Amino acid sequence: MRSAPIDRFQYLLLMAACLALTLPLEFVFRARVYRRPRRLVRVLVPLLVVFLIWDAIAVARGHWHFSDRYTTGWLLPFGIPVEELAFFVTIPLCALLTYEAVGTMLTVLRSRRGGRREGQHGPERAAGGEATDA
Repeated sequence: MRSAPIDRFQYLLLMAACLALTLPLEFVFRARVYRRPRRLVRVLVPLLVVFLIWDAIAVARGHWHFSDRYTTGWLLPFGIPVEELAFFVTIPLCALLTYEAVGTMLTVLRSRRGGRREGQHGPERAAGGEATDA
């Protein structure tokens, strides 16, 4: 059975769709992930190192393989498809965007409700040292 030419790009197209769908979080909800590239690199590099090594070992041992039908055939060292690198960048990036956007929205909601300010945790202390629900 012959696959459609687009099939080879499905994995990469899915990663692109994930990035496109979470990109508005950077601007609309002020996630500020792309605006802090050093922080982003510090998050991604350890993940990339660990999981690319893990993949290389698993592929070498025959524990799993990648479908030729849904990948481009462009390989990194140790037989890792470029799509796998895209996955290990895209998914943590989307998760980080979501996490930061939710944090921003929670801060905004708390400030609108007159709740606790950012950085305050737990009950506030009254003059006598007793906890109050502020």
